Amino acid sequence: MFVFVSLALIAGLIAAAYFFRSEQKEKNLPPSPVGFPVIGHLHLLKEPVHRCLLDLSQKLGPVYSLRLGSRRAVVVTSASAAEEFLTGENDVVFANRPTSTLGEYVAYNNTMLSAAPYGEHWRKLRRLCTVEIFSTARLRDSVEIRRDEVRALLRTIHVATTSEGNNNFVGLELRPLLSGLTFNIVMRMVAGKSYYGEENDEDEEAREVRELIREAFEFGGFTYVGDFLPILKLFDFDGYVKRGKKLGSKLDKFLQKLVDEHRINRGKTEFEKTMITRLLYLQESEPEYYTDDIIKGLVLQMLLAGTDTTAVTLEWAMANLLNHPEILVKTQMELNDVVSREGRLIEEYDVNTCRYLNNVISETLRLYPAAPLLVPHESSDDCKVAGYDVPRSTWLFVNAWAIQRDPKVWDEPEAFKPERFESETLHSKFLPFGLGRRACPGMGLAQSVLGLALGSLIQCFDWEREDDVEVDMSEGRGLTMPKALPLVAKCKSCPILDNVIF
Repeated sequence: MFVFVSLALIAGLIAAAYFFRSEQKEKNLPPSPVGFPVIGHLHLLKEPVHRCLLDLSQKLGPVYSLRLGSRRAVVVTSASAAEEFLTGENDVVFANRPTSTLGEYVAYNNTMLSAAPYGEHWRKLRRLCTVEIFSTARLRDSVEIRRDEVRALLRTIHVATTSEGNNNFVGLELRPLLSGLTFNIVMRMVAGKSYYGEENDEDEEAREVRELIREAFEFGGFTYVGDFLPILKLFDFDGYVKRGKKLGSKLDKFLQKLVDEHRINRGKTEFEKTMITRLLYLQESEPEYYTDDIIKGLVLQMLLAGTDTTAVTLEWAMANLLNHPEILVKTQMELNDVVSREGRLIEEYDVNTCRYLNNVISETLRLYPAAPLLVPHESSDDCKVAGYDVPRSTWLFVNAWAIQRDPKVWDEPEAFKPERFESETLHSKFLPFGLGRRACPGMGLAQSVLGLALGSLIQCFDWEREDDVEVDMSEGRGLTMPKALPLVAKCKSCPILDNVIF
């Protein structure tokens, strides 16, 4: 029996390879490198994938195709092509998302906002996020949360620099501090709870939650080959499916506990303004749609999309400033002009006034986007784009990292020059939050956190590189492109912290 199944499988794979080859001849598909039967071009993908795909584009052009096992993909590495694929009449065609094993077991069967296929369900989620989560009014309601958590971070660093009674330069690893900051901000917004900080260090629940989220980020950082070769998923040769189911179950249990806690305590002050409570009110009016799974999916979306990405960007920004002390001084001078002369700390409403600070953030996002490859799109119909035929169900990878370093559209693309954003016309060449209708709806929240946190760190501390050695800017592995080596920097509290009680 096994022999017959094996022969049938081999015959099917040969037929599929023949189909792909014959279709290539019949249609004007984007150019493609030489591949192998069955696996196609999977063997060509090396870490970091965004650099690997850029290298392939040097030989094949700014738009090319890959066969990833049973999937067909188109890769875009130019701003003009990205705009053609993701705006105008093609915006709807490529508004779909490919389904994935991770989405099946962790993202509530691909119903979360980032994973949901284009349609009424996605439109309803997007509308909900725009009105109930990321609107100007909602962000205004949560401004004190962001202020409190940034102040808590400043206190932690201030204590470290003055712990022996002297204000000296002290070396700190920033990554855990920044990760705790962003996670606490999001968790307090959605559930009214924080899980990082001295008061949580001895709390068993806080430790369990931190470990669970770490596991989720680690698991999400791997591309599963079974999504391209389904037979591997069927046999679960590396245990990925088993681990995905286990992780999904643990996350669901944690999220359900939060929802049930809010359902029981609704009406109490500490629960009344959270995102979960607002969603529970919507559940009362439309219970058939706002199920617990929809609510849990939105909470998980906030945690996965709004925490690590922001922390990684803050770390890259500080690393760039340490390697360019003249830019750090210029940013400090701007902050002094805006707020320090008044003897107060920067507030969120000051951020829009600090143009150079915003330019520093934009330049960091250009060089080190937290999503170097935008979340994949999938075509819902046959179409013709950039002069090529693109069949239905083709995956689309937009290499934002390559586009934002393209020497054809950026002057000195490898240089860290915040001044460029004083005059650059951005259009589709700057897309750290995506492009088209599937662009990130949380851009406003991310920019608020980035501006307040980075501005506060620059205003309140003097910073130096450790041992005056240039910071290593190598990229690590992972979907959010973290630094390969966590940033360790020396800092000393500024006098303003002695004059301000916070």
